[in-house]
Amino acid sequence: MAQVAERHDTLTGAFDAFRRDTAFGGDALARAREAAFGRFAERGFPSTRDEEWRFTSVAPIAATRFELAKPGSVSASFAADPLVASVAARIVVINGRLSREASTLDRLPAGVSLETTVSVLDAAVTPAIHSFVDLNAAFAEESVTLTIAAKAVVAEPVHVIFVSVPGAHPALISPRMVVHAGEQSNVSLVESYVDAADGVALTNVVADIRLAPGSVVKYTKIQRQNEASFHLASTFVHLARSSTFTSQSITLGGRIVRNDIVATLDGEGAECTLNGLYVANGDSLVDTHTVIDHAKPHCPSHEVYKGILSGKSRAVFNGKIIVRQDAQKTDAKQTNKALLLSGEATINTKPQLEIFADDVKCTHGAAIGQLDEDAMFYLQARGIGVEQARNLLIHAFAGQVLDSVDVDTVREAAMHLMEAKLSL
Repeated sequence: MAQVAERHDTLTGAFDAFRRDTAFGGDALARAREAAFGRFAERGFPSTRDEEWRFTSVAPIAATRFELAKPGSVSASFAADPLVASVAARIVVINGRLSREASTLDRLPAGVSLETTVSVLDAAVTPAIHSFVDLNAAFAEESVTLTIAAKAVVAEPVHVIFVSVPGAHPALISPRMVVHAGEQSNVSLVESYVDAADGVALTNVVADIRLAPGSVVKYTKIQRQNEASFHLASTFVHLARSSTFTSQSITLGGRIVRNDIVATLDGEGAECTLNGLYVANGDSLVDTHTVIDHAKPHCPSHEVYKGILSGKSRAVFNGKIIVRQDAQKTDAKQTNKALLLSGEATINTKPQLEIFADDVKCTHGAAIGQLDEDAMFYLQARGIGVEQARNLLIHAFAGQVLDSVDVDTVREAAMHLMEAKLSL
């Protein structure tokens, strides 16, 4: 398996074809793409010999011959996603390209601007923590860049919908999103992923979110692609002084899903919250890797991730907290819990603390188990049936994360999607 996962020739043909596309660009951008693909080809796909990928084999991805996704379209009713009923604006990206027809760009509120160019600076702004980041830099055709002006307060969420429309052949889709939150701005962002057609797609996304001093970003991601899709996401968050970033990540679909989140608290008084819920069934795999890097003093961080697994599904959770030498008075808390609904579901969990300062408060905990038999007995003793009791406990387990989603329609939709996935 590991040897198969190192292959990269399945994408060489797609890159050769992309060179002939006008979107490839010229001069500096073309050189940046060539360099990124060269790094990817040299490193290859991650293999299970890599420590950060030891429980996640991407051999099914490496063995699939992907073609660059062609432009696609969706109906107006599909684009009007009811997931977020009341939004400041809806930005629809289809197969990695902005769809102005499906979006509501005329409703962008004052203080919010949108650009859709891929520049050399953008291609180099994020660290290549693994080869999929380089792969995105090589193939990304457009970058959705949102800029929130200083002191702008956006009352309703901005919804960015990434739609995959696979064709007859497996499609490679490389979305890219950059968010610049200006000083003392306040915005709520919803980022969602959905398939508009059956078929196989590799959605390989990179998001870069930068918070200026005093800014507040409330960020919700919901991934609900089909069971044949592959979803690889790398999200980088940079927090300046006294900024606040709150993330709720909901994963509800995909054959292989990998979410890497790296948050750097690079200003005194910055605060970061990373919460997430992942639900898997069948033989799917959900892998979550988080890093919260405390680089400056007086920065609190909070993290709660929960997983619900049924069938033969597998999950990986690796949560790392780094406290740099200068980051005194750090207060960091991390919790990871997984609920196994079958005897064949498995999870590998690894909380990590790397502390180089001495005046800190850091805690982490992990718990894995099945439904509490005592709680089941308690509910049944009061006349509640087995199935209803089971459903109540599952809802209570997921509620800690879902209740923190501040967009009502997203919270309700996520609950209904979870219920459908687990047949509750």
